[in-house]
Amino acid sequence: MVEALRGLGYSPATAIADLIDNSIAARASAVDIRFVWDGPDSSISITDNGAGMHEQTLDSAMRLGERSPLEQRETGDLGRFGLGLKTASFSQARRLTVASRRDGATSSLRWDLDVLRDDPTGSWSLLEGPSPGSESLLMPLDEMPGGTLVLWENMDRIVPAGSRDQDFLAVIDRIERHLSMVFHRYLEARRLVIRINGTAIQPWDPFLRSRPDTWRSGSESFRVNGHGIEVEGFVLPHKDRLSPKVYDEAAGPDGWTSQQGFYVYRNERLLVAGHWLGLGQGRSWTKEEPFRLARIRLDIPNSADEDWKIDIRKSTARPPLEARTRLSLFAEDVRQRARKVFAFRGRPERSPGAGPVSPAWHATHLTGGLRYRVDRNHPAVAAVLENAGAIRDDVIAMLRVIEETVPVQQIWLDTAEARETPRTGFQGVPPEEVRSVMQTVFNNLVNRKGFTEEQARRQLAATEPFDSWPGFVETLQSVSRG
Repeated sequence: MVEALRGLGYSPATAIADLIDNSIAARASAVDIRFVWDGPDSSISITDNGAGMHEQTLDSAMRLGERSPLEQRETGDLGRFGLGLKTASFSQARRLTVASRRDGATSSLRWDLDVLRDDPTGSWSLLEGPSPGSESLLMPLDEMPGGTLVLWENMDRIVPAGSRDQDFLAVIDRIERHLSMVFHRYLEARRLVIRINGTAIQPWDPFLRSRPDTWRSGSESFRVNGHGIEVEGFVLPHKDRLSPKVYDEAAGPDGWTSQQGFYVYRNERLLVAGHWLGLGQGRSWTKEEPFRLARIRLDIPNSADEDWKIDIRKSTARPPLEARTRLSLFAEDVRQRARKVFAFRGRPERSPGAGPVSPAWHATHLTGGLRYRVDRNHPAVAAVLENAGAIRDDVIAMLRVIEETVPVQQIWLDTAEARETPRTGFQGVPPEEVRSVMQTVFNNLVNRKGFTEEQARRQLAATEPFDSWPGFVETLQSVSRG
């Protein structure tokens, strides 16, 4: 049975996070994780300064399923099944030693899967004390008034045959990134310090709340089946508004596209990091590039575990039927806002009273499908057609060729593969080039169409792509060609 439990799907990072849940439940304010590289004899220890356990309590804690998931728990309890300590540890190591100190006394018990396997009687042999030669690994506990130390040895999953020290360091990096995300609210509030080989982990905020250009919906609370639920939507700034360092950090452990969606917390501990939870209008949403800036915080209490189908690894959650419609409507608004920021590169939306913008392109729905047409009434296009004279038909033919060869598929492929939208609206163009084009159209409106300068400025302010450059529009003055 224990060998079967090893296949529950923990990673080293999620397994250690499960152990830290126990430290938080024990009211620890600090957790020290120590990684020791020694080839096949490498070890990992997790030590907290929590309340610790007496011998009898430790004996109970080492039993599989010592608590029923149906039991009423304290509000801050992060466990549920009474399996986390054992299943998380067995998933990574074949030898688990737990030492705990309370009221000046230290107790130590050990599971060794090789001993269980080789025991001819088939009995559950829970051993006392550390394995011979491992006594020194429990010494940090001797210097503490109270606390618990969990020791992993024979780590066949973390240090398989042929592992190198670089592989071990890579595991440490992944664990650090995961813990900084899962416990970021505890770390931010300074209710908990997590150290790896003596260095404190820094929190990773998925929502970039410290930036003024992060859009926030505001918190919204409601009840589902008697349990209080709280949600808040965030749209992160576009890449163009972030420094390369901030952009890379904000991407998260799995990258921008993978980190979009809901972030489900139970007692401020992150359970699900970036998932649309099977929600959607019509069909379930998938993770797509245009919505990668959308992230939603969702808080549930531990009393709602059964409603939300929280699993043993605390890595999945499924909204109850009663919450799905409301959450889908809430998320749809956040997704559409994120899509606009992604598509328009973080350009602020026009105010409601600014009036419609004259587009340069129109999308026309025909029987055979969607077609894109250049707007002949756009000021820049209309000016050329009116002044074309004998070559007017050539100009119209040129426009038709452009319309019939819009590289829609190539634009889509480039956007999906490069994970970026094409630059439009004079993005990245030298200011003098933008001003030159704008001045040409402005002169035509004033000198040929008879607009006043103020009318011409209003026209350009409501015309693509000049509407994105209001500062330039306000400074334009007509220049006579005569």
